[in-house]
Amino acid sequence: MDDWMRKNRDQDTVMCREVSVKGTSFPFLEFPSLAETGMVKHLFTTRAGGVSRGKYESLNLSFSRGDDPAAVTENYERVAVAMGGAVSDMVCTDQTHTTNIRLVTAADGGKGITRKRDYQDVDGLITDEPGVILCAFFADCVPIYVVDPIHRAIGLAHSGWRGTAAYMGMRLLEQMKEAFGTDAAQCVTAVGPSICRDCYEVSADVAEIFCEAFGQQAGEDKREADEKRLILYRKEDEKYQLDLWRANELVLLRAGVPQTQIAVTDICTCCNPQKLFSHRASHGERGNLGAFMKLL
Repeated sequence: MDDWMRKNRDQDTVMCREVSVKGTSFPFLEFPSLAETGMVKHLFTTRAGGVSRGKYESLNLSFSRGDDPAAVTENYERVAVAMGGAVSDMVCTDQTHTTNIRLVTAADGGKGITRKRDYQDVDGLITDEPGVILCAFFADCVPIYVVDPIHRAIGLAHSGWRGTAAYMGMRLLEQMKEAFGTDAAQCVTAVGPSICRDCYEVSADVAEIFCEAFGQQAGEDKREADEKRLILYRKEDEKYQLDLWRANELVLLRAGVPQTQIAVTDICTCCNPQKLFSHRASHGERGNLGAFMKLL
């Protein structure tokens, strides 16, 4: 595994894989625990493997940040090949930091790429139809993957700080229960690459929201937060460092997912701006990464 992916990992919860797409190397990240279910194909993109240029180099998946639309379309086509499908199989979120979740089917294929979406304000997608590729987008926020191996259903969500404080992972599981009969205790889940606690400084008002939402104190310092596995620690300047990985792990635990069925990344987008797009590291001058998943 490349050194940039290593931090202080006890086990390889996330693996870097590579395939050839159109004669070009296409690297991506994958959770072995999801792959081992044998019922899904999934990936999380890096910056490599696409055709975009400049600050979007090279696998930018955003049409709305100023990149050449033809390049973005080609990038989606490359992801589709890596996913073993077509762009017409893909269904995209319309992310506005909500906890709204949409049930999608093959009839929604292409929406957000080759077809206009007929929905708004959707940060999570669920389906039980094989071949439908769920798509969500990131540049520091948290991807949440859910696989229900009993009812053969999947969910994928975007969870920034607002979504995390509103328990997006729990909302996703609730919607899957309503639609498919999903039991959180039987699900395999993953918290994907995003900004780490050491990179994510927040203000006191955001820290207060998280203390209230999670029933935790902010912690006097980093050492105390580490000892108590708190999601926040306070610095001398009355700023706070927020751990979205731990917060989303707690959300899934509180939703009923067993600890052994939650894979949590240790790959930070902000620490690795040459490999991954990061809004904070680039001061907003960047493209988008993508999380993708489909039922086989």
